[in-house]
Amino acid sequence: MKSDRAEDLPPLGRERVFQGLGVAPGIALGTAWVSDDTAPSTPEYLIEADGLEAESQRLKDAVALATKQLKKLKVKSQSLPPAAAEELGYLLDARLQMLAGSRLIRTADKLIAELRLNAEAAVRATIAEISDGFSRMGDAYLAARGEDVREVGERLIRCLMATPYVALKHLPEGCILIAPDLTPADTALLDPKLVLGFATETGGKESHTAIMARSLGVPAILGIAHLVEGLKTGDPIILDGHAGKLIVHPTPETRERYEAEGAALKRERKRLSRLRDVPAITTDGFTIGLNANIELPRDLEGAHRVGAEGVGLLRTEFLYMNRDHAPDEDEQYEFLREVVEGMEGSPVTIRTIDIGGDKLAPALRAQIGEPIEEAPNPALGVRGVRLSLAHPRLFDTQLAAILRAAVHGPVRILLPMISHIGEVHQAREALERVHKRLKRRKVNVPEKLPPLGVMIEVPGAALSADGLAAVSDFFAIGTNDLTMYTLAIDRGDERVAALYEPLHPAVLRLIQFTVEAGLRYRIPVSICGEIAGDPRFVPLLLGIGVRELSMSAPKLPSVKERIRALSLTEASRRARTIMDQADAKRIGELLDDFIANLGVHSV
Repeated sequence: MKSDRAEDLPPLGRERVFQGLGVAPGIALGTAWVSDDTAPSTPEYLIEADGLEAESQRLKDAVALATKQLKKLKVKSQSLPPAAAEELGYLLDARLQMLAGSRLIRTADKLIAELRLNAEAAVRATIAEISDGFSRMGDAYLAARGEDVREVGERLIRCLMATPYVALKHLPEGCILIAPDLTPADTALLDPKLVLGFATETGGKESHTAIMARSLGVPAILGIAHLVEGLKTGDPIILDGHAGKLIVHPTPETRERYEAEGAALKRERKRLSRLRDVPAITTDGFTIGLNANIELPRDLEGAHRVGAEGVGLLRTEFLYMNRDHAPDEDEQYEFLREVVEGMEGSPVTIRTIDIGGDKLAPALRAQIGEPIEEAPNPALGVRGVRLSLAHPRLFDTQLAAILRAAVHGPVRILLPMISHIGEVHQAREALERVHKRLKRRKVNVPEKLPPLGVMIEVPGAALSADGLAAVSDFFAIGTNDLTMYTLAIDRGDERVAALYEPLHPAVLRLIQFTVEAGLRYRIPVSICGEIAGDPRFVPLLLGIGVRELSMSAPKLPSVKERIRALSLTEASRRARTIMDQADAKRIGELLDDFIANLGVHSV
């Protein structure tokens, strides 16, 4: 998001507000500590033919130095709190892997040899190419992985130019860090006792820097344009990590208001923490299942901390990212086993790989030989289950790993991007085929196949929900994509993002149609999109028949509190009124009015 340039700002000393992306909630009041460390300017020049071998060796030497630096950082990270140490360990391992003969290194070396580029320019060009590939995938999480590549590339360039990174040391107590950018490693090594929060000019909600901030419990705002030029060290500031606002030189009235809000947030967190072991039961006695969406084993701690009943969505895409070769069956099995065992008998829903579109992860492209071509419309291309079914070896390997992991605890298999019944039949046949093959090999797998479910995320699937329910064991409604496809809106396109509206009557009717089909065929139906973790939507979702919600772990306590404060009978009555409406604004008004009249069910 853009803010005013420095020359357009009010005089220093007057209150100013910068708007960015709030990626880690919380309020911090302190003084600015401005880091003006920026990426070095990259030289570009041609190498003489007889100097190409030496230039390639320069790149190899830089890779060796960067590897040494990251290994040293990994040792240092062990002094962090356990959650942050584990998180940083995963990130550093991924970066070390990128330095070990990955596409980043191979392409840069190729540019040196073929275009006679100097090593710094070759690395810079490769960063741009790979980052652009990630951004074209049409998925916020995958697009953010381009930042990981960029960070490794910047480290290489610094090593090549002998420009040491200025670490964020000796930060004063009570400061709020202001920087052009922060790497996940920078973030992990911040001392929360000294640094109250941070704000940067770059980054997004799905970046690893954002994930690290949430892991450490440090309020953070990313993506504030022209931030560094508009502040100086020592400026009094307030950081609102929820609203994404950074307030410079706040007035006494503003400071007083935020001090009160900060104290209220602390009280609320303490109160919500008491909900961990109480059930999500409505005032009239109906129990609602609450699960967590996770990506890595490290997320299990957060799921347990808030009392999640299971994993409603385990994403498997990351296993294929930032690497040249796809994970084999054993690697996938070990990852899945860790998650299943970590849930200690609670169910885990594993979504099969959901990657595709116009660009494939290098690991997948290497395995399936997919040409690097731009699809006319990536969102409507070969992605999700379409990719899996088109490449049986890829699909069979993942199914085998899932079946082996299923002996360690209850598992469900979820198929993404389903649009017709035939895809479910093909997937079930593949599952049965892999199951028989593993049993012939005397591999330990369950006698009974895990439940096979369908993600409802395209309108065609929702409208044919009756047919899909007849061949599926459960439904999971992905409301993010369902809204996007229904309204023909890309949330990543700022020109139309404001039109993205989950309360649009067409979206709500597709959800209702799906839920009713599930009820008729007596199969479970859950919501795993963003609206599942928003307390505002809870009464409506429950009112139209949803009995299971899955969300990121931090959102679960507030959703549970909302459930315990409402009557399902009354929510159903209000939902019937809402579903008769044709205007999203009126729907929102009716929903908010219902919420305003709710009491708070005590813990």
